[in-house]
Amino acid sequence: MLHLASQSPRRRELLARLGRPFGVLDVTVPEVRADGEPPEDYVRRVAREKAGAGLLDVVAVPGALVLGADTEVVLGDVVFGKPADAADAARMLRMLSGRTHRVMSAVALVSAERELQALEVSEVTFDDLDEPAIAAYVASGEPMGKAGAYAIQGGAEAFIRHLSGSYSGVMGLPLNATARLLRDFAPDAGA
Repeated sequence: MLHLASQSPRRRELLARLGRPFGVLDVTVPEVRADGEPPEDYVRRVAREKAGAGLLDVVAVPGALVLGADTEVVLGDVVFGKPADAADAARMLRMLSGRTHRVMSAVALVSAERELQALEVSEVTFDDLDEPAIAAYVASGEPMGKAGAYAIQGGAEAFIRHLSGSYSGVMGLPLNATARLLRDFAPDAGA
C-alpha cells in the first residue's frame, strides 16, 4: 500500500488526483539546510528523509511504499522556507517582487527494497508588488506555512506573470513526476 509521509492538505489533495488509494503518515523531519549544501541537494535530501521516516513507521507492512516530498522557493542560492512571522513573509515577498525565482519540488518513493527520486524545477516570475498588495496578502494569513510566503493556488496566483514548469509542483507535489515514479516503481500497480 502507498503511504504519503506528509500532513500537508495540498499534497493529500494532489496525490488523490492520481486515483490511487493511500494512507497518510505524520512525520517530523528537521528542514535545515547544511552550510554550502546546494538547493537541489537540500530539497532532495529532505524529501528522502521524510520518506525514510515514514517507512520506519510501516516497514513491517508487506508491500509498504512511502512517498515523501519537499518544495522550496529558491532565488539565486537563497532558499526561502516558511516565514517565521508576518514581517518575514513581507520581506520574502518584497525580494520576489518583479523577479524570476525557481520552485524546486523533490519526490522520493521508498520501500524496504528500493528507492526512486525525481526533482521538478519550475520558474516563476512575479509582477512588481507594491506595499499595499504585500500588506493585504500578508494580512490574509495565506503566506504562513508556505515556502516563499505564497500559495500559487490562492491569492498569490494574481502575482504570477509567468510560470514555466509544473503548476502542481509549485503547489507542493509535481503530479507528472509523481505518476512517473509510481509507474516506474510498480508498473503492474498503475498510477
